Amino acid sequence: MTFVKGEGDFGPADYAGRNFHFGIREHGMAAAANGMALCGLRPYVATFFVFFDYLKPSLRLSALGDLGVIYILTHDSIGLGEDGPTHQPIEQLASARAVPGLSVYRPADANEVAETWRTVMQEPSRPVVIVLSRQGLPTLDRSTLGAASGTCRGAYILQEAEGGEPECILIGTGSEVGLCLAAAAQLAGEGVRARVVSMPSWDRFAAQDAAYREEVLPKKITARVACEAGCSFGWERWIGRCGRFIGMDSFGASGPADELYKHFGITAEGIAQAAKEALGR
Repeated sequence: MTFVKGEGDFGPADYAGRNFHFGIREHGMAAAANGMALCGLRPYVATFFVFFDYLKPSLRLSALGDLGVIYILTHDSIGLGEDGPTHQPIEQLASARAVPGLSVYRPADANEVAETWRTVMQEPSRPVVIVLSRQGLPTLDRSTLGAASGTCRGAYILQEAEGGEPECILIGTGSEVGLCLAAAAQLAGEGVRARVVSMPSWDRFAAQDAAYREEVLPKKITARVACEAGCSFGWERWIGRCGRFIGMDSFGASGPADELYKHFGITAEGIAQAAKEALGR
């Protein structure tokens, strides 16, 4: 779903075509994109996120060389469902976030995707990984939630707690942001005030000034829960020693996405329970 419409396919019959078909050759695809970037173009490439390892050497060269290649990596989690555990990129987010000079975004809805594009196009020499789901995600109602423009700052308050200062903070990325919103509603019904933060990009948030980071994640609120359908590696930076993580500590399994989320405890109920435990309730 990343073809440039109406621009043809590059090949012997049409060297003017703008769509390149590489087949299952992620390393070569990324290497060719680096060459295009060195020639002054802004290329993007696309594949499944689990194949991140195949293109990693070329991606590292993108980062080393300040080459603004855009990597669109889909099928981002256990939401693959029936594709099976071999295709579920449990640890790939942690690996991507560890690459110096690389931006990583996992947007929660269509508006965050649009804002991600707006942001990365203003940084032509910085490579970026945009991690997208397989399953369809609802477009969040911004008339009642924080503006998606906060995406450019890496994290923002998506929904503030009602009835006073928040007692806990729920942090989500991608498809798990919706679970955090549902958990906040459940907690509100039990008299617990929860702020929901969408954090599409760790590196963008880390680059913000201390005052903004404190505004979004106040140090005094130590009861924090992060939810992401991947491994927990690195999340301690944002949730602290008292925080909880709802995600994966194993490989996945085969089955419908909804059933897998329930099987591994990645649910609104699980997030709400973790928040109460962090609060000592």
